[in-house]
Amino acid sequence: MELVSYTAEGAVGVIELTRPPVNAISGELVQDLDDAVDQASRPEVRAVVITGRPHFAAGADINKFKAAHDAGTGPLDDNRLVPVIRQLERLSKPVIAAVFGYALGGGLELAMGADFRYLAEDAKVGQPEVRLGIIPGAGGTQRLPRLVGFNRAKELVYSGRHIGAEEALAIGLADKVFPADGLLEAALADAARYASGAAAALGMAKRAINEGWGRPIDEALAVEAEAFEESFASDDAKEGVAAFLEKRPPRFGGA
Repeated sequence: MELVSYTAEGAVGVIELTRPPVNAISGELVQDLDDAVDQASRPEVRAVVITGRPHFAAGADINKFKAAHDAGTGPLDDNRLVPVIRQLERLSKPVIAAVFGYALGGGLELAMGADFRYLAEDAKVGQPEVRLGIIPGAGGTQRLPRLVGFNRAKELVYSGRHIGAEEALAIGLADKVFPADGLLEAALADAARYASGAAAALGMAKRAINEGWGRPIDEALAVEAEAFEESFASDDAKEGVAAFLEKRPPRFGGA
């Protein structure tokens, strides 16, 4: 991988976009990102942080758009960003996006594939595609309303404006805000805390929440019931119950 790095901090996988100067998203970067998410799916990885510096990702490589127009092809013909974000979203472990600088367009769409978004105080996020005469094409029109509400998402998409970290926090697009020099450390610390917990239960909880969201309540409860049964049968559940009864810290093994 040349445009994305993958490293491990204990049981935490760290995915970092490394295409200077602004981590513009290209087909090549997305292929590397796909490979990194594959590595993060390994069972020994129990939480993930995805980041990019000095900017998380400032959107698509517009030169690729012009080339696609000139060639008469679609801009996503060689770009697997949509399924890669979906793959990230489906990881059975907590995922934190640590957002420095700009997360715009596809960059914000990538961040929205994480469970949580931690923003640097000076970060700017937005879906500015309408300024180019197009619309978000990697989930922005669908995930943004789920995070910030229907009409607020419309306003952000229609205006294409960039919003700061504090506004993002106020509307639910960001989960936490930190000074830039402490952001990655905070994200890694929270990821390590999740990684020390019951991995099987966290994975089942994530699946139940994600798959149940938006369904009629009876269908959603059925999703939860299935996930509960699977979590109850796990080794982690047996260990958690035993530790509680024996009044000792649990030693979760992740299965």
